[in-house]
Amino acid sequence: MRKGKAFVGLVGVACLLLLASVGASAQTADNSRPVQVPQGAKQKVQGVVSSRNGDEFKVRAVDGAETTVLLTSGTDVTSHGLRKKDYPVTYIMRGLRLQAQGKGDSEGRLVADWVRFDEQDLRAAQALEQTDKVAADNAVRLAKAEQAAREAAEEAKRMQGQIAENTALANEARAKAEAAQQTADQAFKDAALANNRINGLDEYETLRMVPVLFKVGSSVLDATARKAIDDVAEWAKGEKAKGNANGWLVQVTGFADTTGKSAKNRALSKARADAVINYMVLKHGLDLRRVVQPFGYGDSKPVASNKTAAGRAQNRSVEIKVLQNKGINMKGD
Repeated sequence: MRKGKAFVGLVGVACLLLLASVGASAQTADNSRPVQVPQGAKQKVQGVVSSRNGDEFKVRAVDGAETTVLLTSGTDVTSHGLRKKDYPVTYIMRGLRLQAQGKGDSEGRLVADWVRFDEQDLRAAQALEQTDKVAADNAVRLAKAEQAAREAAEEAKRMQGQIAENTALANEARAKAEAAQQTADQAFKDAALANNRINGLDEYETLRMVPVLFKVGSSVLDATARKAIDDVAEWAKGEKAKGNANGWLVQVTGFADTTGKSAKNRALSKARADAVINYMVLKHGLDLRRVVQPFGYGDSKPVASNKTAAGRAQNRSVEIKVLQNKGINMKGD
């Protein structure tokens, strides 16, 4: 018996869905006939919601008569039957079969006192709304896919004409990179020869010290590191223009935090120092005779505590020290 009732219920829902679809399809047909409700006249309408716009919706009867209904804060929206259930006005949607009663206003609309509908009709309208949403989403996806296909075809056509040009640019970039590496290698050799210019740090005074920070396990100069080097280079050029650069030397020392093994950290700190000198020579034309041979201390001489993340970040650094010979810097009375 229960299975029989369930089957009948399913058939009923299917019929309601079919009715809602028929009602929705009727909206597209050109058989609607707008009607006006006389001002102040009490009237009751019944039909399917053909459209909804804010607080207004249109109810289309079987004969095509279409009445505009206005919802207010006092409109009572419920289901039919002994067990009435209150619903918010948002449940009034396209495809919903309902009844509405109220009075006409000055614009010929029916200002609804109450709206009634069957819950099975509500479920059918909700199913129709979901179908419309899926169709709209599919249409948007299809349009995007077609646009993407057109753009891909245009891009492929454009790239075909640039293969030769891109190959030439790649070869040129590779040649420049190799030349830059050769220049850097020579710079390191020359810097090592220039190391003999310093007999001891006690004979020099530090004019400026700039830290250059690196990421964990990296010896690559990022934008912040390059900015730090550029700033000290600009400062040095300004001092040179003032005649204050006599007897200058640049000492570059690399450090690392305690992450990883000590041997690896020493090599990493040396690579960081080399990267800084490479940038100073290639970008700012630093005279190789003024460069002290770079050295990497690894994690043996931390500048801050390795117990905190902030301290370890300071230890992943290179110190640039601008030194000046005390004897040359000394001025007479």
